Amino acid sequence: MTADIRLEICAGSVASALAAQEGGAVRVELCDNLLEGGTTPSFGAIAMARERLSIALHVIVRPRGGDFLYDELEFELLRRDVRVCRDLGADGVVLGLLTADGDVDVVRTRELVELAAPTQVTFHRAFDVAREPLRAIEDVIATGCNRLLTSGQAATALDGASLIAELVRVAGGRLIVMPGAGVRAGNIAELVRRTGCSEFHSSARAPRASGMHSRNAAVKMGAPGQDEYETMETSAALVAEMLRNARAARAEF
Repeated sequence: MTADIRLEICAGSVASALAAQEGGAVRVELCDNLLEGGTTPSFGAIAMARERLSIALHVIVRPRGGDFLYDELEFELLRRDVRVCRDLGADGVVLGLLTADGDVDVVRTRELVELAAPTQVTFHRAFDVAREPLRAIEDVIATGCNRLLTSGQAATALDGASLIAELVRVAGGRLIVMPGAGVRAGNIAELVRRTGCSEFHSSARAPRASGMHSRNAAVKMGAPGQDEYETMETSAALVAEMLRNARAARAEF
């Protein structure tokens, strides 16, 4: 039973992707701009990750932060990025599109799923702002997506655990439901017990201090409150701890 637990790590850099692999993750979701919820990484980062990883590489395809209603220019960018990710050897892409009314954009999503073939497609947390979750999961299934990343339409997956369990029941094996958002070493065991899921999504990050000796505290380049002399990177030790805790909980079944 313990081998059923699979951990996907949301990695904001190639270094984080390699740490995820070292810790025992089975898959990386490569992103840029994690402070905005993740956007499409550079093609150089995708190529480097593909060269250096032996585990599965999925790439988020999201042209910007904010909502998931895309105009024609943005949709054409999505098309092109899906093709590039596929051609660079990614094992899958991660995307999500909604209509102005808050429904899954089935037609456009299906087009991207077909364009991505034969790679896998995960519908990301755009689902969590869809207006009717039980209708939305049927729509996601109808698009041909392989997997749904969700917090159960709550701030964290633990808060949304009841809905996640219901989504697993409704999906009935037609796609994988993967909890994400606030998944930590300290709560993943409870998520295993409450949702029955076997795949989980986390960034498993820890702070890494800058090597800069010369610093100018008066100049800021990033978001307000951001420490520009510290980065958050995936920790192999945290990944391994999460897997141990999840597998121990799974063994109780």
